[in-house]
Amino acid sequence: MHRSGATMAWNVFKFCTALRGLGSIMILLVLGVVGVTYYSVVLNNYGPALYDGGLDSITAVVVLILFHCLLVMLLWSYFSVVLTDPGSVPPNWRPAMDEERGEVDPLNGSEFNGLQSDPSNQRIRYCRKCNQLKPPRCHHCGRCVLKMDHHCVWVVNCVGALNYKYFLLFLFYTFLETSLVTLALLPHFIAFFSDEEIPGTPGILATTFLAFVLNLAFALSVLGFLIMHISLVAANTTTIEAYEKKTTPKWRYDLGRKKNFEQVFGTDKRYWFIPAYSDEDLRRMPALQGLEYPSKPDFDSQEYQTVQPLSASNCSLPPASSSGNNSGERERERVSRKAADGCENGGWLMGTI
Repeated sequence: MHRSGATMAWNVFKFCTALRGLGSIMILLVLGVVGVTYYSVVLNNYGPALYDGGLDSITAVVVLILFHCLLVMLLWSYFSVVLTDPGSVPPNWRPAMDEERGEVDPLNGSEFNGLQSDPSNQRIRYCRKCNQLKPPRCHHCGRCVLKMDHHCVWVVNCVGALNYKYFLLFLFYTFLETSLVTLALLPHFIAFFSDEEIPGTPGILATTFLAFVLNLAFALSVLGFLIMHISLVAANTTTIEAYEKKTTPKWRYDLGRKKNFEQVFGTDKRYWFIPAYSDEDLRRMPALQGLEYPSKPDFDSQEYQTVQPLSASNCSLPPASSSGNNSGERERERVSRKAADGCENGGWLMGTI
């Protein structure tokens, strides 16, 4: 069971490069759906309804205003995710001083060249593929990505520390826009199954039908995805971290829902619903830069999850407990199984909380 989990996590990173190959196709697909929807809603149905007069005109004005406002926010958020780098580790990055524990960076100068993973220091992490230290919550996807959540084929980019908020806003505005379009085209869709004569050419009718089905499908699928990410934000975790720590009820970065929300969206309410941050938040909130994250001061450093590199030379088991009790033996067996899994799956050991 542990082995399959480690293999699954490794395969996710392995196929990031393949997913990037779908880039231009996925962008064209998104723009194609937007184009079909715009043609159906604005040009075929509610645009002409502006000249009908009465209640139909008022309804058309309301629908068109909401449609264009949400479309602008959707596209702004979408291209912010596509064009914003999710965050990478700066060259020669070193861990900062641990003010909570009074520890300083033990890796300086020549010590970095001979770095070996020290299981007793869970705060130091090293990427074997990039050959460099990496900050907490950082994962490899072609390169080390800060607070990586996942690689999304729809945005042709990794979702990480610097563009996660934009991704959430993209989901939010996509759900609102597709829901609006579904409701706006619902009367026209129902008319397809009535005995009344439907005005319009076959091409217009086909486009309306297609736009309704596409937007309904996207609204339902995005809703589930949005709910999942809301729960992740509330717990101050990512998709990868949720998978890694799924057997543990504790999490060192869970600071409460309000502070967890601010770790992603900032504290300035004026910027919560736009894909941008205030200069003040960027200055005083290191978490928005992806290198440092506040954690529970009383949380034991041994209880949070990390990924540590292993090699054939250091795939050794921890010594048995000196007390010789049963709990120590069980712990040794558990770590033994995980160590074996890590050695067999590319040399990565998935730690436990």
